[in-house]
Amino acid sequence: MKIRFVTNNEHKLKEVQSLLTHAEVIVAKLKIEEIQTTNIEKLVEDKLLKAFKKVGKPLFVEHTGLYIASLNDFPGGLTQIFWDKLQADKFSELLGTCKDTKAIAKTTIGYCDGKKMFLFNGEVSGKIASEPRGNRDFQWDCVFIPNGEKKTFSELGDKKNDISMRKIAFDAFNKFLKEGN
Repeated sequence: MKIRFVTNNEHKLKEVQSLLTHAEVIVAKLKIEEIQTTNIEKLVEDKLLKAFKKVGKPLFVEHTGLYIASLNDFPGGLTQIFWDKLQADKFSELLGTCKDTKAIAKTTIGYCDGKKMFLFNGEVSGKIASEPRGNRDFQWDCVFIPNGEKKTFSELGDKKNDISMRKIAFDAFNKFLKEGN
């Protein structure tokens, strides 16, 4: 089975290609204007509908956000905007040194088969590092330390794909595809 993945993020594409085992990923490089909301499910559904209107074939989209305890689970669906403004050093300075550094990383995958939309979620609890560590290429991987680890996602390298929120969401998506919807 071939399935289109709408993304412009090469790092995300690489991870997805290693995690999606029950379909061949065909990248559809489209810029989809995302609604600005902290509700990741609403964001993914809107993004999925916009993508399907452009492509007209079964496809999936993915969105990942950080829910930071000290900020009442903000920025959530707005993580990219938040990250783009602060970047790694300021992000860690502000959030990795406060009293409560707990965070949850959540991934939501939206799939549209042309008739229905389906959502698949994964989440991992962790904390924000007091300083960025590891490669900074893939947004906040260099500042998120999953529970049970001493290293950031970035420092974990390929091990990240064994324990990440994206892995959990794609396990559910793979099961859905394997069972034939």
